[in-house]
Amino acid sequence: MNRHLNTHVLRLAICFAVASTAAYGEGLPNGKGREAVEAQCSVCHSVNRITHSLGYNREGWLELAATMVDLSADPAHGNTIVEYLAEHFPPNNRRLPNIVDGGTRISFKEWVVPTLGQRSRDPVEAPDGKIWWAGQWGNLVGSIDPSTGKLREYPLPTGAMPHSVTLDPDGGVWYTGNKNGTIGRLDAANGEIRVYDMPDPAARDPHTAVFDSDGILWFTLQHANRIGRLDPRSGKIKLVTMPAAGSRPYGIKIDASGTPWVACNGRNCLVRVDPKTMALTEIELPHKGTKVRRLDIAADGMIWYVNSSRGRLGRYNPRSGEVQEWPSPSGPLSHPYAIAVVDGAVWYNESGMRPDALVRFDIKTKTFQSWPIPSGGIHSGIVRHMRPSRNGDLLIHQSATNRIMRVEIDD
Repeated sequence: MNRHLNTHVLRLAICFAVASTAAYGEGLPNGKGREAVEAQCSVCHSVNRITHSLGYNREGWLELAATMVDLSADPAHGNTIVEYLAEHFPPNNRRLPNIVDGGTRISFKEWVVPTLGQRSRDPVEAPDGKIWWAGQWGNLVGSIDPSTGKLREYPLPTGAMPHSVTLDPDGGVWYTGNKNGTIGRLDAANGEIRVYDMPDPAARDPHTAVFDSDGILWFTLQHANRIGRLDPRSGKIKLVTMPAAGSRPYGIKIDASGTPWVACNGRNCLVRVDPKTMALTEIELPHKGTKVRRLDIAADGMIWYVNSSRGRLGRYNPRSGEVQEWPSPSGPLSHPYAIAVVDGAVWYNESGMRPDALVRFDIKTKTFQSWPIPSGGIHSGIVRHMRPSRNGDLLIHQSATNRIMRVEIDD
């Protein structure tokens, strides 16, 4: 089933849900400003985001708050909030990454997206050079024209909350409606959106999607524990359930033969999908504590993955079945998250660190190099998905600080 909708100019509130401030306020120390922080900051997220942060001085907290909410209408109220935060949560070094030097040089180019608090993420480059992103909390997708710097946002149907965005061979922009059980296609030329509903109401959370060379869209549904296939020509969607309960399929990529591979964020497994029958084959990874956010596939067919729960980078050889892993530079709590293979190197990030660290692993020499990822004057954003650009650069983001970024690589 599909339906057509037209987009309009985006005017929306910053946050999509109001939570219990009493529950979220637990753990904040007493002091002037606590109630203001509880009331303001727990509308969109728990105060764990504050207590587990890197900590900032007054200017840093002010800058971070400005990425989420405009406090300029009541300067006294804003001052009370940042003074409390600066006093009780000053800078700390609890989560500093281990930065490794090396011979590769990179630079970061960044764009700050217009709508505050949208958690911009998952940038991908179109054939015309535009960069598209998903603004999950803002219920939008957006585009950047790097040649002019122009940014444009497109509102989505109510409640979609896009988790990711990907592009079809014709330049259509597809998003996963993570909160309303849909897949959508935006025609950027006329603003029209076609929405495809999941055939089963229990398939409520389309997550990450990718096209194969035949134009079929493959996608994961993490909490529904399923993998999906959508044929844009017919609109037909087919869903299959993961072999084991609690597998939580997350990242998905297509190999050179057209076979989808899926990462398990809930169990120690990878899953291979038969593209014709959708039969699933589970590959068990060695350690029971392993959980894999994402994977990518090298030109030689090797499956590279992030062992997020154990702070390791892994490689699976689909021909021999061999698995090999390397400890990430910042250790077992580094939580590797996004991953991309580019020109003989594996790139990923250590999302458990502050600042978030970008890591390069040289496939030939088996050596690491890493960099702190800039996020304005603060370090609260993380990379949840990364993909290469057409010229071999890397597209990343810092979702908590509204930044889409290009990593320009000079090997």
